[in-house]
Amino acid sequence: MSITIKTPDEVAGMRIAGRLASEVLDMLTAHVKPGVTTDQLDKLCYEHIVNVQGAIPAPLNYAPPGYIPYPKSICTSVNHQVCHGIPNDRVLKNGDIVNIDITVIKDGWHGDTSRMFIVGEGSIAAKRLCTLTYEAMWKGIVKVKPGARLGDIGHAIQSFAEGQGFSIVREFCGHGIGRKFHEEPQVLHYGRPNTLEELVPGMMFTIEPMINAGRREIRELGDGWTIVTKDRSLSAQWEHTVLVTDTGYEVMTLSAGSPEIPAFAQPAAASAPSTAPAPATIAP
Repeated sequence: MSITIKTPDEVAGMRIAGRLASEVLDMLTAHVKPGVTTDQLDKLCYEHIVNVQGAIPAPLNYAPPGYIPYPKSICTSVNHQVCHGIPNDRVLKNGDIVNIDITVIKDGWHGDTSRMFIVGEGSIAAKRLCTLTYEAMWKGIVKVKPGARLGDIGHAIQSFAEGQGFSIVREFCGHGIGRKFHEEPQVLHYGRPNTLEELVPGMMFTIEPMINAGRREIRELGDGWTIVTKDRSLSAQWEHTVLVTDTGYEVMTLSAGSPEIPAFAQPAAASAPSTAPAPATIAP
């Protein structure tokens, strides 16, 4: 496994890219409401990334081996869509949940993050899934420190999510990131503690659990990208990019509008904005 260790200058570049990605979601929050189409959201993001931020939307025309080029600038995964949903003319309606996944390239560096949004008034079950998936991501983040192992992250996420009666999607995982969209290591969201790669300062990767309200089995739609739950149960995902520091971690994808960090993660998250408000779409 060849893992890139970031230098201080490289970390600085990644910090800017990560903040910009998060700020796209800040901009988009007011637009995620009943009646909007996911294609309209995609166009808003493209215009903001290119014309306001002077950056590049990384997903647009992205084509890893075995895939057709991705046709849009963001991913919008609605309700039982797990990940990689392609924006289209679908109109969001009251009660829908949607994951919006943003990756920007700024000065060659990738910033990658995603959030869940509840459209209008969501059900109690939908709010619970979105909120607990957010907490599950942070359960993994707080395990990041030198000397810990990747298995510690996956175990923390899996134990928490399954303890709430949910299931973990296993076919997709977090990933190293930098000048490339996807680098080593792979970051599983399940596993056993004290296993897999040891974390060292300068490592940078995403933590992005996909958690289903029902069973964990998934399938791919005919568009070659969109992944859905086989049982059509709701699925939620949150994503941050995280740096291993000398003493713990730094979350690279925070901005003024980032949701409030869970109380259990507050002491270790010194880099977080202390007054960042939680969006109204997420249950307290």
